Amino acid sequence: MTAIYIGVMTGTSMDGVDIVAASFDPLQLHATLTLPFDPDLRDELMALTLPDDNEIDRMGKADVALAQMIGHGINTLIEENNLNKSQIKAIGSHGQTIRHRPEHGFTLQIGDPNIITEITQIPVISDFRRRDLAAGGQGAPLVPAFHQDIFQHESIHRVILNLGGIANVSILPAGQSDQVYGFDTGPANILMDAWCQRYTGQPFDENGNWAAYGTPIRSLLDRLQEEGFNLEWLDEQIADWRNDLQYDELEDTPENVQATLMKLTTRAIKKAIYRSGLDTGEVYVCGGGAYNSHLLEQLRWRLRKHHWSVQTTADLGLNPTWVEGTAFAWLAMRFMNQLSGNLPAVTGASGYRVLGTITSV
Repeated sequence: MTAIYIGVMTGTSMDGVDIVAASFDPLQLHATLTLPFDPDLRDELMALTLPDDNEIDRMGKADVALAQMIGHGINTLIEENNLNKSQIKAIGSHGQTIRHRPEHGFTLQIGDPNIITEITQIPVISDFRRRDLAAGGQGAPLVPAFHQDIFQHESIHRVILNLGGIANVSILPAGQSDQVYGFDTGPANILMDAWCQRYTGQPFDENGNWAAYGTPIRSLLDRLQEEGFNLEWLDEQIADWRNDLQYDELEDTPENVQATLMKLTTRAIKKAIYRSGLDTGEVYVCGGGAYNSHLLEQLRWRLRKHHWSVQTTADLGLNPTWVEGTAFAWLAMRFMNQLSGNLPAVTGASGYRVLGTITSV
């Protein structure tokens, strides 16, 4: 009987919860479901990423609310797809990160696994990052190990590019399992989505059409090279730019800022790939940004010099929406089989570790 694992992932863009039922060897998706966040819960999760008043009580309430949402969502997935519950060995639930401070040795994800287990009556594997941190690693990124297992090619260099709230890459040199590495490149959807919501009332820039209408502002782009991944930071940078001698009032339109944010994303990705030392290869995009056709066109144009192709993971047989959810189903499978889930060369840990803790039925 095929063993099925359920993966649950919420990302930095906080646009919803992705739930995937998958089996491995070979990879097969049995069912998928996306749950949109209640706006109040989403706002609270966003707020909890920054210091504020009464955080512990607010965190506790959000911890319960998110877990209930996930647990009932998993039951819906099972019922609507007539999955055989006896085949489901475990749930891998990443939870929502509200703090990640590896420099201080801690990370915090919420979405209580006890509640998820109680609702579903299925073991839950959670808390994937802290074992890697305890071993001296950064606790991130974790997904490159999955990318290596599923996507690495013997003779073709590949880069898996996840465009969620933050853009991150997994570098997969051809046939070199010990040379895989991955890292964040900078903001992806988190700034573009927030800017689009503010000025158009839409939650995201469909196909990048609004950004395509604008023209990147060079002087603002240069200022935005610093690290900053939230709308408040962007407002501060724009305010400083407007006070700068280089400020051009004619350039200061919302669509031009959106075009600038897209260029900020694509420029950082190009630099990351060119610095990889790989001469040419294939880029496969996953995450919500994989559906931004203008962004993909800009990436193809920027990477043309070294003949890198840009496609989505659908061309490798895995829909871009479900890559990260499937990764946490894979991590649950690795835990249940007591196999390592990290790549020390990626996270900086002192060795391979079995990641996660189990909440049993």
